[in-house]
Amino acid sequence: MVGEVRQRSGRLEKPSFIIVDAQSVKNTDTAEEKGYDGAKLVSGIKRHLAVDTQGLPHAIHITTANITDRAGALEAFSLHHLSLGDVTNVLADGGYTGKNFADRVRDILGCPVEIAKRSELHTFAVIPKRWVVERSFAWLNKCRRLWKNCERKLHTSLTMVVLAFLILCINRL
Repeated sequence: MVGEVRQRSGRLEKPSFIIVDAQSVKNTDTAEEKGYDGAKLVSGIKRHLAVDTQGLPHAIHITTANITDRAGALEAFSLHHLSLGDVTNVLADGGYTGKNFADRVRDILGCPVEIAKRSELHTFAVIPKRWVVERSFAWLNKCRRLWKNCERKLHTSLTMVVLAFLILCINRL
């Protein structure tokens, strides 16, 4: 479905450039699997997304919140490496910095990682292209069942995220 939306907007079916990020989401009491993200002070799950320049998902992976952004992104790339075969560049934020991560991405996808860093600490600035993945997370948060993780299982959370993006794609057709 994502490929069809891309083609209708005059793009190739598979992207050559993806932007990756993760979002920690609080759990309700019913969740069976949860972890604690010490950086965000959130007990729950973490959504790992790799989106194209239109904000459409090409890799979605759900983990417990204690999994690092780098580890979750590498798992997502490993799971979706066939659909990401045309990717020539990956953009990530400062949380993905490191030679080990860049080397693993090069092994899995065969492309370099570009890190978009802030110019000054404690100041707000829109980082070019990085806002696209943040907008995708905002689209998810508009869905009643996704502003907080209400699901018991991780695979059910993944299904809800996929359904939310499916509705977005259908609305664009």
